Amino acid sequence: MGGESLFTTARLLCRRWIPQDLEAIYAIYSDEEGARWVDDGRPIRREECQRWMEVTQANYRTRGYGMFVIVERSTGGIAGCCGLVHPGGQSEPEVKYAFLRRHWGKGYASEIVPALLEYGRGEHGMRRVIATVARQNQASRRVLLKSGLRFVKELETEEGTLVYEWISSPGA
Repeated sequence: MGGESLFTTARLLCRRWIPQDLEAIYAIYSDEEGARWVDDGRPIRREECQRWMEVTQANYRTRGYGMFVIVERSTGGIAGCCGLVHPGGQSEPEVKYAFLRRHWGKGYASEIVPALLEYGRGEHGMRRVIATVARQNQASRRVLLKSGLRFVKELETEEGTLVYEWISSPGA
């Protein structure tokens, strides 16, 4: 499995990326169907994936967090990735997640996102986290709402990007 667990849910374990994860991360983000909802909608190239691993390691050193691997507790296999990131240097942390296609529809996103938000609050003092999602990505929109985020606004982009936010409950 590799790496120390940051947090767990009933079925999943979340940990930092390690070099041995490169192939699994590449498989997640090079899938054409899954990539249509990520960044520019283009599958990642292997060199970009390697660079992203380096950026993630730098984020661990500077922020203490970044992208993480999601592991199925029952099998020890990688199911996906999630994280708290600052794309383009934005000030607020943003929740991200993606899964290998064979793990779609298992409810893993609805399980991991609330745990990730709680990790951000508990371990890093995050009080507000945003998420961006394409208007057409109904599945992710449902996950965000089930995870306690609320719709805030729509950005003026070609694909119609929606912004959701999570605000930590007082006293939590």
